Amino acid sequence: QVQFVESGGGLVQPGGSLRLSCAASAGFTLEHYAIGWFRQAPGKEREGVSCISSSEDTTNYADSVKGRFTISRDNAKNTVYLQMNSLKPEDTAVYYCATVFLYGSRCLRTFSSWGQGTQVTVSS
Repeated sequence: QVQFVESGGGLVQPGGSLRLSCAASAGFTLEHYAIGWFRQAPGKEREGVSCISSSEDTTNYADSVKGRFTISRDNAKNTVYLQMNSLKPEDTAVYYCATVFLYGSRCLRTFSSWGQGTQVTVSS
């Protein structure tokens, strides 16, 4: 079972920044896979936020985060990152990562299981 460990969340004021990390479970090398970030706010469905191809040549972003969030990956560290700037209260959610398939502008989860996620709370 492939799963990821998400970290880096916390409480931040509006306009602040956070960097989330997504580390692969032991024995899984994410180098050859596209990886995406998803989030789920209370009472809402989980939604795709951003994803990056295995070769890093393609990235997708939800319209709501374009220009504020940046996805990147460090295959040597087996980790994918999500730099979140200019955070807004509506970014409050639990953030998850997963293996994905990039389909047009969308990020579609493939075979990995959901991890515990990391809580991001944007509030003054």
